[in-house]
Amino acid sequence: MNEQPPPTFEELKAMVGQDLSVSDWVLIDQQRINRFAEATGDTQWVHLDAERARRESPFRKPVAHGHLTLALVAALGQTIGAIPENTQAAINHGIEHVRFLSPVLVGSRVRLHSKLLAVDDVGPGQYLIRVLNTMEVEGQQTPALTCECLTMFYERRARRTS
Repeated sequence: MNEQPPPTFEELKAMVGQDLSVSDWVLIDQQRINRFAEATGDTQWVHLDAERARRESPFRKPVAHGHLTLALVAALGQTIGAIPENTQAAINHGIEHVRFLSPVLVGSRVRLHSKLLAVDDVGPGQYLIRVLNTMEVEGQQTPALTCECLTMFYERRARRTS
């Protein structure tokens, strides 16, 4: 986790092309997979049935939902210290080029590696920020996924006093 103070929007613009940071490792245990299955209704046996997975899956154990891994991008992205100071709000604007490159087996640990691709001024106090995210799996060379996330940041304005 990044211990640096958050950058300003101007400092973030100067960081385009640079790695932002890497999150801490997060355990993908069966309880997390089960909760995601319950929340989404995706209850395929390959995620939930350890015994059947041992018998029938090429991985021999349950695998996390790809969309669970994708959902962790936003949560882990908030922990890396790249949200500019003076941010009033940050709103998801889209995800592009999502690629699920390798499965995340139950019991694995993942972490997020982020690289800043662009910071665009789109209006007074509004910035569209594009980040390349790579979800790494501990002990694996191939990441679980890559994606480009777009987030609209709104800068907090000084309040007028009358």
